[in-house]
Amino acid sequence: MANRQLLLDRRGLVLLYIFLGTLRESGAGQIRYLVPEETEKGFFVGNISKDLGLEPRELAERGVRIVSRGKTQLFALNPRSGSLTTAGRIDREELCEAVSSCFLNMEILVEDTLKIYGVEVEIMDINDNAPSFREEEVEIKVSEHATPGSRFPLPNARDPDVGMNSLQRYQLNPNSYFSLQGRGKTEGAKNPELVLEGSLDREKQAAHHLLLTALDGGDPIRQGTVPIRVVVLDINDHIPKFTHSVYEVSVAENLSSGIRVLTVNATDPDEGINGEVVYSFLNMESKASEIFQLDSRSGEVLIQGSLDFEKYRFYEMEIQAQDGGGLSTTAKMLVTVLDVNDNAPEITITSSTNSVLENSPPGTVIALLNVQDQDSGENGQVSCFIPNNLPFELEKTYGNYYKLITNRALDREQVQSYDITLTATDQGSPPLSTETHILLNVADDNDNAPAFTHSSYSAYILENNPRGASFFSVTALDQDSKENAQVTYSLAEDTLQGAPLSSYVSINSDTGVLYALCSFDYEQFHELQLWVTAHDSGDPPLSSNVSLSIFVLDQNDNVPEILYPALPTDGSTGVELAPRSAEPGYLVTKVVAVDRDSGQNAWLSYRLLKASEPGLFSVGLHTGEVRTARALLDRDALKQSLVVAVQDHGQPPLSATVTLTVAVADSIPDVLADLGSLESPASPEDSGLTLYLVVAVAAVSCVFLAFVIVLLTLRLRRWHLSRLLQASGSGLAGVPASQFVGVDGVRAFLQTYSHEVSLTADSRGSHVIFPQPNYADTLISQESCGKSEPLLITEDSAAGLGKYDPTGNQLQFYLVVALALISVLFLLAVILAVVLRFRRSSRLATWDCFQSDLCSKTGPVVLPNYSEGTLPYSYNLCVADSQKPRFDFLTLTPEVVSPQDLSNEASLVVSVTEENNKLSCNSVASIQVSLMNAFHLQMGLDYF
Repeated sequence: MANRQLLLDRRGLVLLYIFLGTLRESGAGQIRYLVPEETEKGFFVGNISKDLGLEPRELAERGVRIVSRGKTQLFALNPRSGSLTTAGRIDREELCEAVSSCFLNMEILVEDTLKIYGVEVEIMDINDNAPSFREEEVEIKVSEHATPGSRFPLPNARDPDVGMNSLQRYQLNPNSYFSLQGRGKTEGAKNPELVLEGSLDREKQAAHHLLLTALDGGDPIRQGTVPIRVVVLDINDHIPKFTHSVYEVSVAENLSSGIRVLTVNATDPDEGINGEVVYSFLNMESKASEIFQLDSRSGEVLIQGSLDFEKYRFYEMEIQAQDGGGLSTTAKMLVTVLDVNDNAPEITITSSTNSVLENSPPGTVIALLNVQDQDSGENGQVSCFIPNNLPFELEKTYGNYYKLITNRALDREQVQSYDITLTATDQGSPPLSTETHILLNVADDNDNAPAFTHSSYSAYILENNPRGASFFSVTALDQDSKENAQVTYSLAEDTLQGAPLSSYVSINSDTGVLYALCSFDYEQFHELQLWVTAHDSGDPPLSSNVSLSIFVLDQNDNVPEILYPALPTDGSTGVELAPRSAEPGYLVTKVVAVDRDSGQNAWLSYRLLKASEPGLFSVGLHTGEVRTARALLDRDALKQSLVVAVQDHGQPPLSATVTLTVAVADSIPDVLADLGSLESPASPEDSGLTLYLVVAVAAVSCVFLAFVIVLLTLRLRRWHLSRLLQASGSGLAGVPASQFVGVDGVRAFLQTYSHEVSLTADSRGSHVIFPQPNYADTLISQESCGKSEPLLITEDSAAGLGKYDPTGNQLQFYLVVALALISVLFLLAVILAVVLRFRRSSRLATWDCFQSDLCSKTGPVVLPNYSEGTLPYSYNLCVADSQKPRFDFLTLTPEVVSPQDLSNEASLVVSVTEENNKLSCNSVASIQVSLMNAFHLQMGLDYF
């Protein structure tokens, strides 16, 4: 327990020494630490962050780590405290064995800068091993006649500790015959020898028992013992003697097993068994016992294991020769292992990157590598290189470390990746080499702007193109990759004729396809200049521009426009004058026309399409000049009509016509006298329109007339049946009736209809009567038909108007008005029939609710009550048999009559007088119909 406490105190002192004596050699870039062996895991070695000039948190940020070269990692970095600690138990004797100073070297790599810092840790020895002997007991044979002072070698003790902790001395227990002396070493304990101090007498004591003790210099002192038994023999006069006290030999490390290294020889002049010599290793290390083998009879030393210069370069052994009488002697054998170039260089890539950005500056570090060769001398001298045709070079940094750096800028568009071969070669004979490969990808940098496939573009599009149609596309390529090569298209902002360019053309931002947003018109503009921009998605984005010229191609979409003769706007006719004395080829007039198209679409040709007198005039094909083709004759009409066609050369061709009126006369007064007989030529288009309007008016009139005839037929049939029902139901005449009939709470109203029509017999003129409704508060009192004014157009008036020739537009206007009026009347009649039909159907369901006493006739006149819905209408019919046409207007006069009940049967009062062959209406034919009469008729016959 006391020894353990002393050990802990020693460790505390060593630890204090570490904190106070940590050194750093800044000049050599080397950091040194001291640490005792046998420490626990996590033992503090040194503050690496402080010695590197970094904060503890920067160790992880900057990628600081220990470089491992395939050996067991004995140390670790604590990222929190920035300290270097032990990664496990450290045994100095295992690492360095008998080496007095044990140093462990390692490298610290700073990833972000790829800098290497050397760290050297010295492992301090502690007295953790006691001296020990390999033999459990030593037996020495001594002749009884041996003289005092004779020396006998003793086995050595082993102590793996170093310094004062190693073996320092031997002790022999006190006795009167033997003493202990050392030999052969200048430091530490010498090889022990047993020295005879006095004469031996076998008869007195045949054997002597001694105790050999080995002690180290540690604190506390550790020791080991071995018992020695000395046997006293009879007389053996001579001891064996080696030919050399020291045998030295050098062997190559690549010797195979079974090869003889050397032969030792010892002689003994004695005879018999006392002269027989036996060889053996004395005080042999365990490492040597695995390599060498000694033949006890011949003295040959053989190789039984593998020599390795890199592990053990020197062996020291002691060979003992002993005769049969027990006398022995020793000799040393020193074996030096020679290095052979049997180890190829090793390349260790400490840090590397698999990608580097193009255009990186020269000197950019690609990888950090370490080159080692376990051989020594020239065999261990290594050179490292790469091919010369690559844009890289190796730069030596610290120790055997190299940096692979760029020596010029890289271009990904030329070379996308590099396979770099690193070759390390030593200077041995023959030289050995090692290769390793680094695959490096060149990362893309947005250093290339999109490039269009052409320096400029020209696009052609026909006018009148459909909106939204694509008509052209542009393409730009970017030599970069990924997002740096994603090209987006756009149009530069501009205006055309005051409107933004974006209202004419758009472009697909992804494909570069251009679309027309409107229908182009060649006559509006012929050419459109714009700039297309292509930019990539890099950071920052790069762009390029290209000019695009859009040419609008002409289509034959414009009819030739005739400038002369111009069509008059007042309905008059332009007249050209040709004298009767004109010779053939006389220039009468010239048709002038233009075409807004261009090219062959605007090439015009003229031809005479129609003439009232064929062969009299000719038209120049290209000039449009109207000339006489022959001499004018007296029989030629005064008025000549010419239709000239102007046609372009487009596909398909378009044309326009103009009608010329040429007056053939020798003087202007002759022309003026006959101008009244000249009529304006009707346009073919107006003639066609007039025809269609006439057909439409006739069709609608026929339909309307058929409908009226059907209604009148049904009405007469109903009237006839009502008369029959009146005769059978006369018993109901005295029953009072109200003006309004209530059916299930609904009040129905009575209506009075009065019609006035004026007709003339034997008249060829038209007779039109317009009814006028009366909305007065009383029933209508009709006046004489003589008050109406005639609107009939007679033959005399027609003759008087015969000189007036209306234009085609006026005729069309009247036809349209007539068609509209007839259509409206037809529509009103249909609506009225449908309404009455609906009302009748609704009343039939309540027929059994009416009784015979609900109606009574008190008089023909009833005062309407408009608040209850009574609407009177009056129509006056006047028939005249007069040759003089007369149009009668309907005149309405209100009458104030006391309210009376209406009769449930219709009454008709007609007064006809004949005077001067004229029929006049002295009284109004008033038909007063109540809803009660409808219920007396059959459903199938009561339609109106």
